[in-house]
Amino acid sequence: MSKTHKPVKGSRAFWPKKRAKRIYPSVKSVPETKGEKTVPLAFAGYKAGMTQVSYIDIKKDSPTSGKEKVEAATVLDCPPLMICGIKIYRKGPEGLINEGTVWDENLSKDLQRKLDIPKKPHMKKELIGKKLDQLAEVRILVSTQPRGSGLGKKKPEVFEIPLSGDVEKQWAYALEKLGKEIVPADVFSQGEVIDVKAITKGKGFSGVVKRFGVKIRSRKDGGKRRHIGTMGPVTPGRVLPGKIAQAGQLGFQTRTEYNKKILKIEEDGMEPKGGFVNYGKVPKNYILLEGSVPGPKKRLVLLRKAMRWSENPAPTEIKYISLDPQN
Repeated sequence: MSKTHKPVKGSRAFWPKKRAKRIYPSVKSVPETKGEKTVPLAFAGYKAGMTQVSYIDIKKDSPTSGKEKVEAATVLDCPPLMICGIKIYRKGPEGLINEGTVWDENLSKDLQRKLDIPKKPHMKKELIGKKLDQLAEVRILVSTQPRGSGLGKKKPEVFEIPLSGDVEKQWAYALEKLGKEIVPADVFSQGEVIDVKAITKGKGFSGVVKRFGVKIRSRKDGGKRRHIGTMGPVTPGRVLPGKIAQAGQLGFQTRTEYNKKILKIEEDGMEPKGGFVNYGKVPKNYILLEGSVPGPKKRLVLLRKAMRWSENPAPTEIKYISLDPQN
C-alpha cells in the first residue's frame, strides 16, 4: 500500500513571526518607473472603516462584465502629507549610504512631538546641487498631519518616500516641493491598481493550532491534544529554527497585499449615518479601495505604486456608495 501524503498546514512564508518594530511600515522597494514626470511613489492614510459600493464591472473576461456589481470597499482617510525634509543617498559597497538631510526652515510644532528637530541646518542646498553626479538617489521626508483627519490626535508619523526619475529630476522636484503639501491626487489616479502595506491586528501569544493550523491530536494520544507530537528528529540534537511549529506571537506583523484597485479619490470627505464606528467622520481627502486592507481602524496604511501590474488605469463607473450606519 502506498504511503499517503498531504501538504503541511499553515503558512511558513514569514519567519520568524515576531512583532513589528513600529506601528506603521516603511517603503523598502518600489517599481521601476518610466517616463519624464517625477512623482512620489507612495502615500499614506488612516484606515477609517468599510462600506459597500455598487459599480459597473469593466473586466473583459469576468462573468459579470458590463453588469452592475456590489462589493466591499475600504475607506482610507488621507490628509495631505507635509514634505519636511530631503534625504540624500550615495552608493556604497553594500548599498545606499545616507549622506544627510535637508530640513525645511519652517517646520510644524507638532513635529517636535515625534523628532528632535535640529536647530541648525545639517546640509546646505547650494552644496548638494553641485555634487548631484556623486549621488545615487534623492528621497523626500514626509510627515502626516493627523489634525486634519478624523482621528483626533496630534503626534504625526514620519517616513521616507522614493521619487521616480533620475537624480537631477528627483532633486529638482524635492527642492520645489520642500515645505509644501502633497495630496493623494498628486500620486495616484482613479482606477489605478496599487499595493497596500500595513501592520496587521495584534493577537498576542497563540498556540500551534491557531498559529499554524496543525491537527488536533486524538483523545487517545498521550500528553496534550493542542500540541505537536514531536520537536523533530534525534539528529541533529536541536530544534531546527523555522521548521517546527511552535507557540508564539500572532499578528502585529508587516504584511503587503498586492493589486488593490482605487475606486475613487475624493476631496469632500465622507460621513456615514452616525459616522464610522470607532473612528467618526472623514473630513476631507479620502481614497476608496476595492476589498479589505490589513490592520485595525485608525492604523496608518502605506499605499505604494504597484509592483506586479503594468496595465493603464481604467476608471470605474460607481453607481452607489452606501452611507448606512456601519457595523
